[in-house]
Amino acid sequence: MAVVRDLRVLLRLRDFRNLLAVRLLSQAADGVYQVALATYVVFSPEKQASPAAIASAMAVLLLPYSLIGPFAGVLLDRWPRRQVFLYGNLLRAFLACVTGMLIVAHVPDWLFYASALSVTAVNRFVLAGLAASLPHVVGPGQLVTANALSPTAGTLAAVAGGGLAFLVRAAAAGSDALVVLLGAGLYLCAALASLRLAVGLLGPDHPPDRVNPTVGEAIAIGVRGMAEGLRHLAARRAAAQALTAMTLMRFCYGALTVTLLMLCRYSWSDNEADGLALLGVAVGVSGAGFFAAAVVTPWLVGRLGTRGWITACAAGAAVLVPALGLFFAPGPMLAAAFVLGLATQGAKISTDTVVQSRVDDDFRGRVFSVYDVLFNVAFVGAAAVAALVLPLDGRSVPLILGVAALYAATAAFLMRQGDVSRETSP
Repeated sequence: MAVVRDLRVLLRLRDFRNLLAVRLLSQAADGVYQVALATYVVFSPEKQASPAAIASAMAVLLLPYSLIGPFAGVLLDRWPRRQVFLYGNLLRAFLACVTGMLIVAHVPDWLFYASALSVTAVNRFVLAGLAASLPHVVGPGQLVTANALSPTAGTLAAVAGGGLAFLVRAAAAGSDALVVLLGAGLYLCAALASLRLAVGLLGPDHPPDRVNPTVGEAIAIGVRGMAEGLRHLAARRAAAQALTAMTLMRFCYGALTVTLLMLCRYSWSDNEADGLALLGVAVGVSGAGFFAAAVVTPWLVGRLGTRGWITACAAGAAVLVPALGLFFAPGPMLAAAFVLGLATQGAKISTDTVVQSRVDDDFRGRVFSVYDVLFNVAFVGAAAVAALVLPLDGRSVPLILGVAALYAATAAFLMRQGDVSRETSP
């Protein structure tokens, strides 16, 4: 099988394996940490979560560091990316420990959110750096397969980390603080794994006589640098269109995520423990969809092109979301979770490949930071819309139909853009 053969070739590359190890450990820690936050905010017995409360939590955690994203890109295009992985993960390990102590101390919510924000803010540097580094450890012809394996493996690691967090929380009688400390340990392991990569291996590529600015200087030129990055992206039509489509699909995914949280919390269970167990199953099923996307995407991109596969993912979701979601029952919704996992990850693999292959390395960090900002703003915007539309039990026909219509509009937008194979093949 061609996909298996290509994966074997990639895994023989030592630097690719080392970068993949950093990703797996970092994103497994992210999965643990995010589950700890979700269970503390949504499923704690003393908290009565509503769609508006969930939306507020997402806004607090995502929007502020979305503002950091553009400046993160400027710095990523000036700092050795390997050092970002080392010091970023060390910092996250320390800050996660602080979050755990705050949970134990039962501090006010604003202080807890400030601590959580500090961890996720550093996450912008690490994830954008991982995406920007990939072309330095594989050849141009291997990017599609590498994007199928690496980000998808990272997503699966996050799912596995989330599953581990569920198990640890159950074994520790609902201790969210202990789960956070587990995440801190995994961040530390990711920092140690980055030491296996050479300092200058991952770029950015600069002339030998270039002097890297200080942090203050980098921030001072951040606005101008980001404007240049956006102009660079605007001149790369395929990359800009793929990012637009991915942002719309991320909005849809966010709205359905809030729906699923409310269904698990109030509609499908009589207590927090059963609701949390159902959410864990849904996360696992969605992870299976991510894995399926990693297997089929290289083969389908070879036949449809990257834009063609993104279009197929959006169109498939447009049909299947109402067909499965309007039942508001666990079985069909779990099937929808698998479909959305496959569609979202398949589109993301393709979008990553388009951006990496169309954007110059000197701008890649900034563009991927913009990518992260669009992701977060779309997700928070979706949560805000869901808060206005969803009842407490999560059953909203207008939301399901609206999401399906947006998926369909995304597919139609891509279909109007011209010849898929010539425009988007990397």
